[in-house]
Parts: sequence; structure tokens; C-alpha cells
Amino acid sequence: MSVLNVNKNNFEEIRNSEKPVLLDFYADWCGPCRMVSPIVDEIASERNDVIVGKINVDDEPELSAQFGVVSIPTLVVLKGGKVVNQAAGARPKPQILAMLEG
Repeated sequence: MSVLNVNKNNFEEIRNSEKPVLLDFYADWCGPCRMVSPIVDEIASERNDVIVGKINVDDEPELSAQFGVVSIPTLVVLKGGKVVNQAAGARPKPQILAMLEG
């Protein structure tokens, strides 16, 4: 499955998915975000049981505020529409996968 660009128009549909959701809050100018982005893309292509979305904090300040994002990248895992895991900063793939399992 490919990565979805998440915005305020499609967020509710994605949040209410029956599958777990991994959200990557990022900005184009953010160096650590560029390190995490290919890992998130890889997870999206490998895992059909997870919905993966990216949210550009510059374009979606309301969504960023809703999740209390103060530094990027921030990764958020939703299950049943609720936050079950959230972490700021670049993470290696095993840690991101562990967030999905947690």
C-alpha cells in the first residue's frame, strides 16, 4: 500500500480505519524528517495491514496542534481512532515497527 497524504479533508476517514494507522508529521525543510521518510515509505509498501500517512506540518497546522506536535518528525500510531503510541525524533525501522506492535 502506498503512503497517503493526510490533510484535514481526509483525516477523519483515515483515523476511523479498522486498520492501525501510522502518521508521520514532517516538513520538507526538516533534515531528520528526510531520514525517516524512506523508512516510512518502506513500511507502507511492506505492510498491507497498516495505513501509513504523512502530514506536512506547514500545510496542516490544525492537525499538528491536535496531536500536540512540537518537534518533527513525530510519529503517531492510532488504533480504533485513538493514539496508542507517539514519539518525536528520527527513529530506526525496528523502533517504528515496535511502535506499531505496542
